[in-house]
Amino acid sequence: MSERGLAIAFALATACFWGVYGPTLGFARTPLKVADGGWSAFKPYVFIGIAYLVWGCLGGMLAMKYLGDSFSFGGAHKPAATWGFIAGSLGAFGALTLTFAMMNAKGNAGLVMPIVFGGAVTVTAITNLLLLRGSAHANPMMWVGMLFVAIGIVLVAKNTPHAAPGGKPPAKPAAAATATPDAVANH
Repeated sequence: MSERGLAIAFALATACFWGVYGPTLGFARTPLKVADGGWSAFKPYVFIGIAYLVWGCLGGMLAMKYLGDSFSFGGAHKPAATWGFIAGSLGAFGALTLTFAMMNAKGNAGLVMPIVFGGAVTVTAITNLLLLRGSAHANPMMWVGMLFVAIGIVLVAKNTPHAAPGGKPPAKPAAAATATPDAVANH
């Protein structure tokens, strides 16, 4: 497989992992308030951080070892530590604000995640355009793509079903649960 093919394969794997991340958070929710024996949205967030620490450090060190990299982070290697810490902080702040978003959306990943991921694509394009100012030209199709992303965010967020706290499907209304197809057709 070519380098470009590997990049696309890993990007698709990331989309799969992060795509199930939001809905998985539904299982970390509780229908109870903290005062009633439940927990806040930040109790699972602590373990999200622990998971990032464990898998980020362990995975990074194993990959460094496999690729024959040194474990030096000083001197000429300092930008790896500096920019890695900045990027990790941005990711952690993103996870923190995602937790606030999910908490206020009552865990509705179908509302939150399309905005997060569609918005991230747009922010990446604008950031690259600003960073490469003067040396890069913005193809008008980029703006068309951003418009399609915005439309897609609205369509997906508006139409995606979501689970109740604990990852359970929302309860059907009593009338709809007992109605027969014939009874529904006659209305």
